[in-house]
Amino acid sequence: MPLTLRQSPKGPSNMNNAEDGSVSSGHQMTPLMLDGDRSVPRGDSSPQRTNETTALNAQQDTDFFAQAARFAFCFVGLQVSYLTWGYMQELIMTTTFEPTKSAPDGKFPSAAFCVFSNRFLAIIVAIISVRIRHGAVLANNVAPLIAFAPCALSNTMSSWSQYASLRYVSFPVQTVFKSSKIIPVMIMGKALKGTSYPISQYAEAFMITVGVAVFSVASKSSDKDTATEVLGLLFMCMYICFDCFTSQWQDKIYVKYGRPNVDPYQMMLGVNSSAIVMTTAGLILNGDIPKIIEFFKVNPSVLQYNIVTAITSASGQLFIYTTIKEFGPIAFTVIMTTRQMISICISSMIFGHSMSVKALLGATLVFGVLFYQIRRKYLARQQRS
Repeated sequence: MPLTLRQSPKGPSNMNNAEDGSVSSGHQMTPLMLDGDRSVPRGDSSPQRTNETTALNAQQDTDFFAQAARFAFCFVGLQVSYLTWGYMQELIMTTTFEPTKSAPDGKFPSAAFCVFSNRFLAIIVAIISVRIRHGAVLANNVAPLIAFAPCALSNTMSSWSQYASLRYVSFPVQTVFKSSKIIPVMIMGKALKGTSYPISQYAEAFMITVGVAVFSVASKSSDKDTATEVLGLLFMCMYICFDCFTSQWQDKIYVKYGRPNVDPYQMMLGVNSSAIVMTTAGLILNGDIPKIIEFFKVNPSVLQYNIVTAITSASGQLFIYTTIKEFGPIAFTVIMTTRQMISICISSMIFGHSMSVKALLGATLVFGVLFYQIRRKYLARQQRS
């Protein structure tokens, strides 16, 4: 007698979606979910079930290893891009090169050119990416380029402040100080949007502030003038404020024109299009171009350093967009927080920045709170799903 099977409790009912981890019913493999009219001989059911289960397990293993390979690619790409970028950034701004007439101290004379070189290559990458994804560079863009001008200005100023600060503070101090960005973000969110935050987030912001203060004071070099280091911290405060405005304005663009209508590559194109105009105007008005050309003639290696910095900055942006799209913002935050810790270690070893026990405790407090925030956001996301 044939046996009719309607449902098997042992059969797989769903598969995890590789992109967002959600359960997808559109690609279920249901080899034993047969119609009532279909009959299966009793003797053939067991081998068939075994073969199909084996095939399903093999497919799941393939999907897992493919996703693991993509994550490893993004992780390595982000680390290599931004660790190299950070190293080159410090190398350009802190090394004493061969002096020139316009730069008698041997220091690279223009932080603005570093910003310009990054934007120059970034806009080329953005044009290519938008052309590939949308078939045209500007024709299919909903948001006009002028809409990106305010955040392009703030983005340019934040980058300039970041480069300029390295003349006065060490890279580890800069890196830890940037971790306190949460504080002005909360202040700006409260002032501009009326956003309310729970007490726990204020406590986290306070702990980060304490950690940054301890690290900065403990890392102070005795051979540097206090006023000089204060100027460096002032540049860092400018960086954080401008950077917070940039993110807030970008979010405003997404809200005004619709997130489906503005993808990250169009955002990259819009911001860098305005930024390249601003940085070029700044170089001309400040008379930096003759100084830079003179410096490159005497120190050709510095031009190579700027090219490497521009390449790693552009590749880093592409890896950012890919990582967030494939694995979400939490995984991206973990990778970048890890990168900050590694960059501090590399900078300390290569450039000889000594860190006391107090400085290490301050850094540990900062990164401990950051990883706690990551865990809290992950658990909240799990509860919502």
